[in-house]
Amino acid sequence: MKILIVEDEPSLSELIEREVRSEGYVTECARDYITAETKIVGYNYDCILLDISLPGGSGLELLSKLREMGRRENVIIISARDSVDDRVAGLELGADDYLPKPFHMTELIARIRSVLRRGRTGGSLTIDIGNVSLDPSSRRVNIGDRSIELLKKEFDILLYFMQRPDHLVDKVVLAEAVWGDYADESDNFQFVYAQIKNLRRKLEAAGADIEIRSIYGFGYKLTLKAE
Repeated sequence: MKILIVEDEPSLSELIEREVRSEGYVTECARDYITAETKIVGYNYDCILLDISLPGGSGLELLSKLREMGRRENVIIISARDSVDDRVAGLELGADDYLPKPFHMTELIARIRSVLRRGRTGGSLTIDIGNVSLDPSSRRVNIGDRSIELLKKEFDILLYFMQRPDHLVDKVVLAEAVWGDYADESDNFQFVYAQIKNLRRKLEAAGADIEIRSIYGFGYKLTLKAE
């Protein structure tokens, strides 16, 4: 899962990024309004941590733009401006949660998990497709009554696909979702191909009745196997 951290204070931004990454999430950062706007317009995120006071503009303006675009990313406002008016404005613009500064990182992580769980799985801890059950919180994958071991990126790829069954996924979008800003450092996608090849092999060996199909010229799609 990919999280955008919009926070202008460098030390806090770095602390949040370190803590969020330690939980297994992919992160990107923006420290001013223009950078945040560029990222929001150009990319999709599972969750956005959004400060209100930013150099060059307001986080509330970014939230308004996001909703005008019809985007439904989970948004948690993190701000020192703990006034009732700010909180109400943010929630009315579609924010999912509001966490005033200062806060404990453990609470922030709990809030992130909560909004992701509500947003992607309707409150359920697991995602089930066919005989495959995936728990984002514990990072466990069961196929039938058998647990399988996946490497971190293999799990992240499977999670991304299981959140979007039967949806066409472009390899560039997949790389950005799983590897974040680091995907831009590569001039090819061999790292994506290798991870998908290994994931397919493990799913097949465990008897999964889902498969990640290659759609020539477009990308990939997770589907149930044909009977």
